[in-house]
Amino acid sequence: MPAAPPTARPGAAAGQPSAGSGGYGKSLALLATLFFMWGFITVINNTLLPHLRSVFELNYTQTALIESVWFIAYGVASVPSAFLIERVGYKKAIVIGLSIMAVGALGMVPAARIPSYEVTLVALFVVACGIALLQVAANPYVAVIGPPETSESRLTLVQAFNSMGTFFAPYFGGYLILSRTVSGTTLEGTAVSLEQRMADAQATQLPYVLVAVVLVVIAFVIARAKLPTLGEETRRAAAAERKHLSLWKHRNLVFGVVAIFIYLIAEIGVANLFINFVSQPEIGNMTHAQAANYLVLFWGGMMVGRFAGAFIMRKVPADRTLAVFALFAMVVMIAAATLHGPLGMWALILVGLGHSIMFPTIFALGIKGLGPLTEEGSGLLIMAIAGGALVVVQGWLADTVGLQNSFWLTVACEVYIIFYALWGSKPTAALPSENLA
Repeated sequence: MPAAPPTARPGAAAGQPSAGSGGYGKSLALLATLFFMWGFITVINNTLLPHLRSVFELNYTQTALIESVWFIAYGVASVPSAFLIERVGYKKAIVIGLSIMAVGALGMVPAARIPSYEVTLVALFVVACGIALLQVAANPYVAVIGPPETSESRLTLVQAFNSMGTFFAPYFGGYLILSRTVSGTTLEGTAVSLEQRMADAQATQLPYVLVAVVLVVIAFVIARAKLPTLGEETRRAAAAERKHLSLWKHRNLVFGVVAIFIYLIAEIGVANLFINFVSQPEIGNMTHAQAANYLVLFWGGMMVGRFAGAFIMRKVPADRTLAVFALFAMVVMIAAATLHGPLGMWALILVGLGHSIMFPTIFALGIKGLGPLTEEGSGLLIMAIAGGALVVVQGWLADTVGLQNSFWLTVACEVYIIFYALWGSKPTAALPSENLA
């Protein structure tokens, strides 16, 4: 990772850009486009999954397996990503990540033309590997680029642009995928012929070609941009110094890794099953294309919650704010697991508001006080996103005990986040400020 330049201001706050960088506002604005795009692409999956379920005649377990493969990529790619960033630096790593995503997006074209369930899995795996690299690079960069006392607020703010991407993605996927297919415009349970399913499969080509083009353009812009150089504390510790430091002494990191893992089970389980749940006759009794419009509200709640959370955490401690949001999420998930009709549907929509600040806040709390171990700790936290792969468990529960009853797993996840906010996030063995300069 790049060392602090000799011109850096003595006594500058840890993590500040070097002198002459011109501040970090423009860099944050540019990085916000990355957060927007990986949120956008991730949520296209929410409209893609019911589509693929129809095309390949999958049950809930097989459908959830598609998303599991997506998140297994985080477990595979996160630690190698940390080593790549050390070798080539943040900027080149981000460009490489965007390029990998573009290749994976283009892989969806042959997957649709064949069509092939297996090629679809491979293409989505490649896209997710690129996103994992971006996550490992961009999240800690945003967290340490400014004053440490506002790291949670700053990361939550740029994550709001991630939610903005998730807000627009259902419109994009609903219009270009679901509304152009037979399965997407008929009620749940309607029989679709083989010829219709094969025709439906072609609908994914145009959306992913457009995504690939945008990714290439952003990669070109990032490659030509000037990003601030971070301070010494964001580099990997030297071998001699590293012997005396341990990630496992930091309670906030250890419990934070588990919190990210569990949170992803909750977020992805709700998002992936949302359209199928709302389409049920006893809930919303609507088509998948119509349900995608309500998915927009779910992700809209995430966006609003993150913008609001970024402001709230400038006044209220991040751990206390996280506890309140997690308690709200638990209450509305209990409602979603027990109520029918519009009440059940709106309860599931509202959980997006409760989930909104969880990832960025847990991440920022998890790396607090890590100093020269920040990069390695970030890699572990991003690797924990692989928890989304266990959404296949919720798929199995939906097949076994019913779709609505499967949301009790989400309720259990919210309980752990409350525990982390109230106790697990308290830093231990935090490195003194002189070790971070």
